[in-house]
Amino acid sequence: METTRILQVDAFTDEPLTGNPAGVVPDADGLSSEQMQAIAAEMAVSETAFLRSSETADRRIRYFTPTQEVDLCGHATIGTFAHLHDEGLEPGVTTLETNVGTLEIEIADDGTVWMTQDEPRIREVGVGYDRVADALGVDAAALEGASDDIPLAVSSTGLPFLIVPITYLSDVGNAEPDTAAIEALTDAVDATGVYLFTFDALEPESTVHGRMFAPGAGVPEDPVTGTASGAVSAYLDRFGAFDDDMPEELRLEQGHYVDRPGQVRVRLDDAVRVGGRGVTVLEGSIVIPEDDDEEILEA
Repeated sequence: METTRILQVDAFTDEPLTGNPAGVVPDADGLSSEQMQAIAAEMAVSETAFLRSSETADRRIRYFTPTQEVDLCGHATIGTFAHLHDEGLEPGVTTLETNVGTLEIEIADDGTVWMTQDEPRIREVGVGYDRVADALGVDAAALEGASDDIPLAVSSTGLPFLIVPITYLSDVGNAEPDTAAIEALTDAVDATGVYLFTFDALEPESTVHGRMFAPGAGVPEDPVTGTASGAVSAYLDRFGAFDDDMPEELRLEQGHYVDRPGQVRVRLDDAVRVGGRGVTVLEGSIVIPEDDDEEILEA
């Protein structure tokens, strides 16, 4: 039986078994879409990254949740390049081909991986607070109180998320999401998931604390989400959440309510850059499934 090497890398952390676990297949050339989807389903983490050769960049990655391909994934990118750094990739800038275009990835001397995300696209949406509150299992008044200056909006730096501010950390922690209602809500606003956040963070150096739900993409709750962190940071900048005192670096907490705490660093200068560390916690091989769709294998 033919096998391929596979790893699990915990991203946005340097402590094993915390942060957001990503599957990484370091050599996916020759695997079909069906085979990659089957491997991602078997890995059963929120996303698995398949590293491939590219004709236009240094590398190419495709990302699969257990149920579908997605165009971009922050934590799986961070995890992939943390692994490559462990295996000898020198600090510096490299290019990465994705479904949203070619992005720059920088590995710092300390091993932090910085991912330049897509240009922000932000639009306000007209969904009612009651519908959002019912989907998330939170108090509508807590949503309205937090949204006086920063509205409900869909923000994307590669993947679109409905950004939902709420008043207190307890509101975030006590959320009881209705997955079917969230899937219907994200379909209605053309978003991948919902990012619920508060400025009432656990750590004094943190900017916000968030949770992200994307059941329509096969991810009921994601522990620590790089693409959503970039999206919410661009949203906060767009709506002037910090007036004229925008921090040089935002720090976003996530994952504590699913026992996978992690932290995302975001810098907004000439582009949105998301940064974090990663640690490999599992390595082995997986059987490559039969390819039944008879598509031409990609080189």
